[in-house]
Amino acid sequence: MNPDQILAEAGGGNTVILLLVGFIILCIFLGVRIVPQSEKHVVERFGRLRAVLGPGINFIIPFLDKVRHKISILERQLPNATQDAITSDNVLVQVETSVFYRILEPEKTVYRIRDVDAAIATTVAGIVRANIGKMELDEVQSNRAQLISDIKVAVEDAVDDWGIEVTRAEILDVNLDQATRDAMLQQLNAERARRAQVMEAEGQRRAVELAADAELYAAEQTAKARRIEADAEAYATKIVAQAIAENGIEAAQYQVALKQVEALAKVAEGEGKQTVLLPANAMDAFGDAFKMLKGSK
Repeated sequence: MNPDQILAEAGGGNTVILLLVGFIILCIFLGVRIVPQSEKHVVERFGRLRAVLGPGINFIIPFLDKVRHKISILERQLPNATQDAITSDNVLVQVETSVFYRILEPEKTVYRIRDVDAAIATTVAGIVRANIGKMELDEVQSNRAQLISDIKVAVEDAVDDWGIEVTRAEILDVNLDQATRDAMLQQLNAERARRAQVMEAEGQRRAVELAADAELYAAEQTAKARRIEADAEAYATKIVAQAIAENGIEAAQYQVALKQVEALAKVAEGEGKQTVLLPANAMDAFGDAFKMLKGSK
């Protein structure tokens, strides 16, 4: 064999080796899949689901298996959406919602739903309308936390077949049309006016009660004073009666004489140029009083 043939055979052998090495490298390149932590890859074989690759190094069969879908498993936020709803008391409201979710089972999401965001948004809108339709406007405003919880649970049940987890559902705002706002403002003003009237009436009633209490207190004090005076007079009468019972008619005459003397003394009081009229028996009264006084001693 001549040198040229040897070189040709050697060159052909090298080419085969190079091709074989290249094929091996290509197989390794196609067969090894490194999946990021935030993703999951869906692998198909001949158009059918073969496997779901998780984060890390994964191996597939080159030329048979192919990565068809790369799905992010990070939490996503739907664009804020506004939908109309009617409460049970026939008030039209506009509800602004926001939903956060993430994909847990990509194989369900890929093969069961085409547009995930649109499907979730439509589901949320229907659930929001249904839940608000069961409540009155005041309940929507005051029980927003409970409403959000009910909506979240309902959305989770609805999207469970899609391999999705709803992490949060928020009601950002509940807006009313202008006519309803005007009516509520009128109602609020009327309620404020009613409360003011009630407070004024309560104040007047309290003032009347206090005045009546004051009059009652004054009457009670007057009655007490009269009772004390009556008790004093009764006590004095009792003493006089007791003196008469013990000393006879002389004690009574003594008391009468003293009263006459006191009356004459009051008549004689003054600054002085008045005329004092004395009864004919005035001196006798003085005399009787002095006699009785001496007799009592």
